[in-house]
Amino acid sequence: MRTSRKNSDTIIATETGKPVRKKPMQARLGWLALILALLLPVWFAIAALGSKIGVWNWQFGLGTMTASWGPWLLTVVSALAIVAFLWALVKKPRGNWIVPLIALVIPVGIFVFLGTVRERAEDNPIHDVTTNPADPPTFSAELLRERQAEDANPVEPYDQALEGMQGETLQRLNRQLYPAMEPLVTTAPPEEAVAAVANVFEEQGFENVTTDVAAGRVEGTAETFWYGFEDDIVARIREVRGAGSVIDLRSVSRVGQSDLGKNAERVRELRLAIESDLSSRN
Repeated sequence: MRTSRKNSDTIIATETGKPVRKKPMQARLGWLALILALLLPVWFAIAALGSKIGVWNWQFGLGTMTASWGPWLLTVVSALAIVAFLWALVKKPRGNWIVPLIALVIPVGIFVFLGTVRERAEDNPIHDVTTNPADPPTFSAELLRERQAEDANPVEPYDQALEGMQGETLQRLNRQLYPAMEPLVTTAPPEEAVAAVANVFEEQGFENVTTDVAAGRVEGTAETFWYGFEDDIVARIREVRGAGSVIDLRSVSRVGQSDLGKNAERVRELRLAIESDLSSRN
């Protein structure tokens, strides 16, 4: 079947006489922008999950693919969507502006989300959180050696000035940032409290949960879904004079400066879960 062109947007099928219309160029550009926009979340997911499963390290996944290349990709797709949107408004046949508008909303939404992440990082500049800043729980020698072998963040003393933090200490920052954080006091004896903490750690899906009843310590490691960041958690259980126990919690990230508030969130959740577990045992 031979064809002849009637105009820039129409192809005439000479045997049937019925026109077969092509989409205007501005419409095709809008669809291209939308396809690229839909691939943006896929890009960021690949960056994060690739780090988690070990395809590349977190510095490449977060630092390069997300923080360095990500904004450029967002800017390019946004610019393409804006061109397609304006073209659809001014060039005849007008219309088809919904598709490029949707294509623009996606990268703008991701830009807004990244902005909120930056704000959370500024609001949570540390990665070591505890219920007892004056006397934080300590990790076992074995776990500290494991962190050192992985070149993880050092476990800093709480009364020592932090580098790059204008002389602030973890003790003061914990009190300023999380003033409501406090130890959990329970009437349960230490042995029962240790068992409850260990049970909660297991239920939370922590890895390498270890219990030292004599030392009153339970440890475990949590892994985040995105990027696979690992945070170490320790609980210290001490007997209260007379009856009962006091439970202190501490959560420390292995990498990164800011934890985006994740360690504080985890400590709060653990405290509530342990309190609930102990209540169910009575």
